[in-house]
Amino acid sequence: MGLPTPGTNKLSVLRAIEDGWQAFCRAPWPFVFFQVLALVIMAPFIGLITHGLLHLAMGAPALIHPIAAKVGLVVGLVGYIVVALWTAVGLTRGAWTSLEGQKPSFRSFTRWDRQASGRLFGSVLLLLVVLAVVGAVAWGIGFGLGKLNAALFIIPLIAFAIFKIWLVVTQQFLVPMSLFGVKRPVETLQAGIEGVGPSWWTVLWFVIVESIVAGVAYLFNAGGLLVLAPVLVCISTAAYRQLFGSQDHTGVMSN
Repeated sequence: MGLPTPGTNKLSVLRAIEDGWQAFCRAPWPFVFFQVLALVIMAPFIGLITHGLLHLAMGAPALIHPIAAKVGLVVGLVGYIVVALWTAVGLTRGAWTSLEGQKPSFRSFTRWDRQASGRLFGSVLLLLVVLAVVGAVAWGIGFGLGKLNAALFIIPLIAFAIFKIWLVVTQQFLVPMSLFGVKRPVETLQAGIEGVGPSWWTVLWFVIVESIVAGVAYLFNAGGLLVLAPVLVCISTAAYRQLFGSQDHTGVMSN
């Protein structure tokens, strides 16, 4: 059985927030501890990236040999991506378990799933490539029009901005879709476009509400931010289940 026919299910923003919050409250400490663990593991990779970029882009003195700084930058980027994928998959898997009415164990967060991580990486990469290609085309057209009239340069850029907003909203559920919905990146983006399309304005409102929630959490500084990520993952996963159903089509929960 595949994903539901687009437009069949509707999204209730308030119910998604309520369900997501309840899912987080079902196991708050495992969510928070896993988030802390992920940040601790990610910290040295962020340090390598920061040091490498400061040295290469801004000419800052290298604390280590320049070649080692470049190698460190690559290691930092790879390590950061791997940990970010591990974190996203773990939090989403924990959210799914909690939304099923079960209390997720810490093991359900930390278990590495190579296939799920690969699908998510491919989907995110494809989305970035699409945005980069369309953005480059828009800039090229704008550059050509700008030679005719400087005021025309902005028109393709405005069109790209509108396209970017539309596409990003359709991919609001890219993470759970990659994990539970379909197995190929192209199908992931297509399923997002088709599934979100009939409810695009509601999903846009959902994105705005999530941003407001994130802003409120930011006011509570570090403590709020530690809780923010797992809560937003739970809310997004709850919203995904409303639109696309609660069936695990890829078998990620049984792996």
